[in-house]
Amino acid sequence: MTALLHTALALAGHGVPVLPLRAGKVPFGNCRTCARNACGGRPNMKTPGPCACPGVCHAWAAATTDPNVLNSPQWAAAWRRAAAVGYHPGGAGLTVVDLDNAAAIARARDTLPATMTVPTTRGEHWIYQGVMPSANAVRPGIDIKSLMAYARWLGWGSGIMAALPDSVRTLALTDPPAARRAPQTLSAPLGGQSGVCRHRSPVFLDRGIAMAERQITGAREAVHATVYRTFLAVLSTHGRCGCLTEDHTARLFAAAQAKGETARHCADAWTNALTTLGL
Repeated sequence: MTALLHTALALAGHGVPVLPLRAGKVPFGNCRTCARNACGGRPNMKTPGPCACPGVCHAWAAATTDPNVLNSPQWAAAWRRAAAVGYHPGGAGLTVVDLDNAAAIARARDTLPATMTVPTTRGEHWIYQGVMPSANAVRPGIDIKSLMAYARWLGWGSGIMAALPDSVRTLALTDPPAARRAPQTLSAPLGGQSGVCRHRSPVFLDRGIAMAERQITGAREAVHATVYRTFLAVLSTHGRCGCLTEDHTARLFAAAQAKGETARHCADAWTNALTTLGL
């Protein structure tokens, strides 16, 4: 057993889905059957787990906690050639804020709550308890790795892991102030402006989010436009009420990504809807 496989099995035992990474911190390529997703990919590519082939395929989606898969003959060659252990943060209920340089670290110290910190080659990983859509380059030198992404395992680091704060989610949903467009005039008032939220009924809110998910899932064309219009409708109803939670946002993003939207496209659509509504 290689040292990397030993580490992977230990992590899997703690509920962290893992996979081998090649030199350069990249996953192993798909097998011939799965090349260019010829196999159709794993169902919706939403959850970690071995590919049906059953090789180390589909990058982050290959991550697993099953020791039988990790020890399987199909994975043995990959572990012998591996340069590092990767893991799926979202599958472990975690979010990694990847800070790639000193400026990014300084920004995080000024704007984000302290949490477990892991040194990297060029910067730090800040690890929070909780999940959200992943997004690259949310700020210079800052990536967010959680759902449908992988990160290199570098140890548990130091410090106490904090709950995922709204300030991290805001990084992915909001462009820097200088890049934002001036708010447009609304043709109708937003709910909740009187200071009393009339949407706090869980049934009302859950029904609205479910309808929004169905609207996105049912789109057969113009998916980009449908996602934007749906985000706009949700925010116009709940954007100033304080009703929306991180779970609601994650549900909407997941529905959009299941239709082929990238995490970045989701973030852009959300940001544009916020700007349009002056939020």
